[in-house]
Amino acid sequence: MTAFQARRALLPEGWASDVRIEVDAGGWITAVEKGGKGGEALPGVVVPGVPNLHSHAFQRAIAGATERRSPSGGDSFWSWREQMYRLCALFGPEDAEAVAAQLYAEMLSWGFTSVAEFHYLHHDPDGRPYADIAEMAKRHLAAARATGIGMTVLPCLYRYGGIFGREPNHGQRRFLNDLDGYWKIVEGCRGAIAGDDNAALGVAPHSLRAASAEMIAALSGFEGVIHIHAAEQVKEVEECVTATGRRPVEWLLENAPIDARWVLIHATHMTQAEIAGLARTGAVAGLCPTTEASLGDGIFALPEWRAAGGVLGVGTDSHVGTSPRDEFRQLETSQRLKLLGRAVATDEAMPHPGRALLEMALKGGAQASGRKLGAIAPGMRADFVAVDDLHPALIGRKDDELLDAWVFNGQSNPVSTVVVGGKRVVEGGRHIRAEAIEARFRKVMQRLFA
Repeated sequence: MTAFQARRALLPEGWASDVRIEVDAGGWITAVEKGGKGGEALPGVVVPGVPNLHSHAFQRAIAGATERRSPSGGDSFWSWREQMYRLCALFGPEDAEAVAAQLYAEMLSWGFTSVAEFHYLHHDPDGRPYADIAEMAKRHLAAARATGIGMTVLPCLYRYGGIFGREPNHGQRRFLNDLDGYWKIVEGCRGAIAGDDNAALGVAPHSLRAASAEMIAALSGFEGVIHIHAAEQVKEVEECVTATGRRPVEWLLENAPIDARWVLIHATHMTQAEIAGLARTGAVAGLCPTTEASLGDGIFALPEWRAAGGVLGVGTDSHVGTSPRDEFRQLETSQRLKLLGRAVATDEAMPHPGRALLEMALKGGAQASGRKLGAIAPGMRADFVAVDDLHPALIGRKDDELLDAWVFNGQSNPVSTVVVGGKRVVEGGRHIRAEAIEARFRKVMQRLFA
């Protein structure tokens, strides 16, 4: 048993002082005592670690490298996607592991303590399966273990190039599987995480663009979380209406057993009826605000979703941002620009947007991960983040005001210590293996962009 001591901590019931957190050898919280004494001191103010509910790790390698205007102009998600495909042709398993490890170390240093890896870069550059068809997924698990981040691995089923049947293009060759090949990857991942309390398994039909109705039905019986991209782009919505007579979320509500296991990534373009219907299912809306802004996707209907009682979490997706703070800030400020108001994420019960955003992300992210996390409480994973309250951006701020300042004040990182599964993985604001991880990443990037 290990014990940690927090001078101030955010518990499910609110802020508390002198909190003693007991953790067993497996990384589970066994007791939380207010006014307790003893244990390893955690500097600053302690909050639950934030779950990142959506990641394509390999895209970290092109973050910032796809901003140039294309010769034809009219740049969008679709032109960015062609540049992403070109990168895919260069990546081998060791490259994928090195980039993922760098990404996960960055996430940890900013306060993400788990990640849902929506993984579709399955095969070799010619589109042939590796000798171990789950090789690339296992490389992401290896990167997670090397950095200490918790993971929900989500092998992605990708077969088509457009709504229900268009053949894929050459750039998509590394993603493609039929159902038989896909289930082999899932079973390979299941074996790889057996006995690992820091990992879980889910499934992910990529989208209505890439998986058929029959494929989505086949994955719907999985006992665990089910993630799918939906309604990210206006063009996607229009193509779905043309092909099926229904919008993407509308089609899913009518044809798939959507419930609390499901996570609809983006869900940017929904009607009021879709918002109400999806919220009733208990499914999570998986928002990726910095990526959605970067790609010009659109702005999520946050007030309407919250009014309908919807659950949401945040992810970093293409990794133009790698911190919870970036996602929270972008989510709130995009709403302010759209609605010409402030403090959009708040309500009468919680008037501070920093805490409101954090608590939304903890609830939805935990549900989306299919793991017991997101709170400093007995029975949960011992994942927590110590924020330096003497950091220049936070001096003089306490409790909810400190969380507001964390999200909205300054650019430097006030996270000092991060614990995952009861083990310290970030000390003094830096990952404990940062030097070796960065050296390996640097070699890969120098080769890719030589």
